[in-house]
Amino acid sequence: MAGCRPMITPYHAKYYAHELTKRCAADSMEKLAGTLVDAQVDLNPHQVEAALFAFKSPLSSGAILADEVGLGKTIEAGLVLSQKWAEGKRRTMIIMPASLRKQWVQELQEKFFLPSTILEAKSYKAAIKGGRDPFEPDGKIIICSYQFAARHAEEIMVTLWDLVVIDEAHRLRNVYKSGNKTARALRSALVNVPKVLLTATPLQNSLMELYGLVSFIDEYAFGDEKSFRAKYARLTSDDQFSELKARLKPLCHRTLRRQVLEYVKFTNRRAITQEFWPTQDEQDLYDRVSDYLQRHQCPV
Repeated sequence: MAGCRPMITPYHAKYYAHELTKRCAADSMEKLAGTLVDAQVDLNPHQVEAALFAFKSPLSSGAILADEVGLGKTIEAGLVLSQKWAEGKRRTMIIMPASLRKQWVQELQEKFFLPSTILEAKSYKAAIKGGRDPFEPDGKIIICSYQFAARHAEEIMVTLWDLVVIDEAHRLRNVYKSGNKTARALRSALVNVPKVLLTATPLQNSLMELYGLVSFIDEYAFGDEKSFRAKYARLTSDDQFSELKARLKPLCHRTLRRQVLEYVKFTNRRAITQEFWPTQDEQDLYDRVSDYLQRHQCPV
């Protein structure tokens, strides 16, 4: 009859409860079975593999998902968030550059049906005025910027998070430098929280950047900064390189484009070199700007 809800038997009720609460091996496809059914996205094998990797990282302290650009790290994180959500672990937050916040809200809603809310200065003040804890999820995934999270590091530290995702995590790779206050504030605030770091470029200029990212997941994975520099600052042998890869393997998962060509088709790019000769005025401006940026101290 119209307007009537379908009835389920006590047996089926117990079965559904079992399916929602049963435990599976962290690296088992069954772990993500329910999530995969609901996801409104064409999943590729490497994305499922990356999500499972995040669940089986040591002591569930977290993982770095470092697939190359265009391979779907957002989807991988969405799978992990969806699984946490299905397990009833809904104290989750995503930290990212401010420009990506609305994009994440849209992706979570359209692809995974996950509700989220942007926490910024205005909504934070409104929550305080209403007598609520701004970092209480209230049935939604919290999304905020690096700067906002760093300003409220103490409040984030005292919240019992089930998972925190950090997008564009390469922006934090210089955390080992004393001047990077934002990265250091976030690392301290999230030290005991399960984390997933997303970045296509975990390493750019120095292996110390890799050390910095890994320290977000496990501050003791490579010992202190001095020890890492002494052992890996210069990879002069294959044995050193192999040892570094082995120590990274439990913490960092990376898929390259050439590894997925079998089922992901990319547009071929042909680079065209075009010579350019600046005018004298343009060259003078370039030289002056370069000198300014390379100065040792900012002018008073």
